[in-house]
Amino acid sequence: MQGAGKALHELLLSAQRQGCLTAGVYESAKVLNVDPDNVTFCVLAAGEEDEGDIALQIHFTLIQAFCCENDIDIVRVGDVQRLAAIVGAGEEAGAPGDLHCILISNPNEDAWKDPALEKLSLFCEESRSVNDWVPSITLPE
Repeated sequence: MQGAGKALHELLLSAQRQGCLTAGVYESAKVLNVDPDNVTFCVLAAGEEDEGDIALQIHFTLIQAFCCENDIDIVRVGDVQRLAAIVGAGEEAGAPGDLHCILISNPNEDAWKDPALEKLSLFCEESRSVNDWVPSITLPE
């Protein structure tokens, strides 16, 4: 689990440098609708304060179903503030509220070979083999 958290941290930073990170539930839904084949990874983030947000939970359910249908690896993170610290919410991603869904896309036509992405894909595959379709990851401090 710790290895997956570190890999996710590395992937987020790498994707942000490459310019292939989309943040926000609505922005992510637009990308998934227009170009789902280019999306390689999805992160859903919600803290305890978001558990009562029915609209957000419905969005998560729809995004999860879409990702599973299109073979996009997907994970959950329970610390939106930690995610904001990693991707710099004040800079490119907008307000921390926009970090409930983050998509990682391929930066170009060639397959993106990021070691962190490969580790996370393996982690997701192993999780699915034990019927954990959307595994939770704890980000390192």
